[in-house]
Amino acid sequence: MQSRPKITNNIRHLRFTSNEMSQNTLASKVGVTRQTIATIEKAKYYPTLELAFLIARVFNREISDVFKFEFEN
Repeated sequence: MQSRPKITNNIRHLRFTSNEMSQNTLASKVGVTRQTIATIEKAKYYPTLELAFLIARVFNREISDVFKFEFEN
């Protein structure tokens, strides 16, 4: 059985390069709380596929530009 993938993201970087968007603003745009965005940024919580696509859409990026994953052997 393969281990779970490690998932990272570029949300913090994308927020700052998008006119220094706050976590509150991003949260409002995708319909979640600021705390949800904070925990996703810290990789303590993985978003649903739907939420991941919504976040990518806010930044006009492909989902693979926002989230990265790698499998550990």
